[in-house]
Amino acid sequence: MATQIPIWTGTSTFASGQTPFAFYDSDTAFIADVDNTATWCAKRLGYPIVDIELQSGSFYAVFEEAITEYSSQVNYFNIKENLLTLQGTSSGSNLTHREITPNFDRTITLAQQYGTEAGVGGDVTYKTGSITVGSGSGQVYNLDNLWTNVSESGNNIEIKRVYYEATPAVTRFFDPYVGTGAGSDQMLQGFGWGNYTPAVNFLMLPMYDDLLRVQAIEFNDHMRKSAYTFELVNNQLKVFPKPTTEGKIWFEYIVEQDRKNPLKTNSGSITDFSNATYNNMSYTEINHAGKQWIRKYTLALAKELLGNIRSKYGSIPIPGGETNLDGDTLRNEATTEKENLLTQLREDLEATSRRNLLERQKEEAEFMGETLTRIPYPIYIG
Repeated sequence: MATQIPIWTGTSTFASGQTPFAFYDSDTAFIADVDNTATWCAKRLGYPIVDIELQSGSFYAVFEEAITEYSSQVNYFNIKENLLTLQGTSSGSNLTHREITPNFDRTITLAQQYGTEAGVGGDVTYKTGSITVGSGSGQVYNLDNLWTNVSESGNNIEIKRVYYEATPAVTRFFDPYVGTGAGSDQMLQGFGWGNYTPAVNFLMLPMYDDLLRVQAIEFNDHMRKSAYTFELVNNQLKVFPKPTTEGKIWFEYIVEQDRKNPLKTNSGSITDFSNATYNNMSYTEINHAGKQWIRKYTLALAKELLGNIRSKYGSIPIPGGETNLDGDTLRNEATTEKENLLTQLREDLEATSRRNLLERQKEEAEFMGETLTRIPYPIYIG
C-alpha cells in the first residue's frame, strides 16, 4: 500500500493553537498575514506546477520562527547598544520598543573607584584610627595591630594617610594690643567680649593682620619645634623624631575587602546580557521593511524544511525509471538565503548604532557648515 504524503492543498485557514509556541496567535496583524504568507511561500516553491510536501501547519511554524528571529536580532542589537546604560536598572519591565536614553551612571560608578584611591569620594568608606605615642612606646608601630577606637578584627586594612594634629595656632592666639596683661582671654570669650573692664583698649585691625599672626605662630612651631614626620612601609609606621611626650598620631584607612569586593547587592536589577528584559516584538508594531524581511526569511525556512523532507529519499520511482529529488539543492539555497538575510539585517542595525548616527550627524554638520561659507552675505542699503 502506497504511503500518502501530506501536500499543500492550495489554501489554509489559521486558528489559534496551530503554531508551536503561540507567540503571536492573538496578534491581529499576524492572523491577517499568516495565511497569505503561506500561500505566497507555496507559490514561490513551485505550487501549483509541482506538489509541495508541506502542510499549513508547516508554513505557520516557519512564519512564527521568522518573526522570532527578526525580533531576536533586533533585541540582541539593542542590548549591546544599551547595556552600559541598563546595568543596575530594574529588570522587571519589558524594554522592547522602548527608547533608552544614555546616561552617566556607569561612568560615575567607575569614577567612584578612582575617587576612592584619590581620597576624594568613591564608594569605599574611609575610616579613622589613632595610636598613642610616648617616651616609652618606641619609634616603630604596627598599624595592623595597634589602634584605638577601631574594630576590624580579622580584616586587612590599608593605610591611606597618616597625620599629626598639633595644637591649633588659634588656641595660642592673643592680641598684643589688649591692655589687660592677661592676653585675650580666648579672644574675650569668642568675640562676645565677656566681662572686660574700662581699662581694656581695642584697636581695629584688618583681617590679614590676624592671618599673619597665625602664620607666624605656625612658622615658629615649624622652625623651633620638631614636628613629626612619618615613613610608612607595609603598614609599619616609623615616627621621626622618636616621641618624647605622650600624644596621638592619627591615620585614615580602608578595609581592603571593601575595595576588592566588586559585587553589588542589587536584587532584581539588570546585570548582564542574559537578564536585560527584551521580549518578543509585537508583530503589529513591526514596520513594512521588517515584515518584508520576515517574509523572505519565512521562505528560506520553508525551503530548508522542504529540502529536509525531500532529502529523506534521494530518488523516487516513476514509470520506466526513477527521478532524483532536489532536497540537497533546496537546503543549500536556503542556507545561503538565510545567511544573506541575517548579514543584511545585522549590517542595517549596525548602521543605526549610536556611534554611527553621531558620526553621520557630525559629517552632515561639517558639510552644512562648509556649504554656508559659500553663500554670499546679503548687502543692506539704507
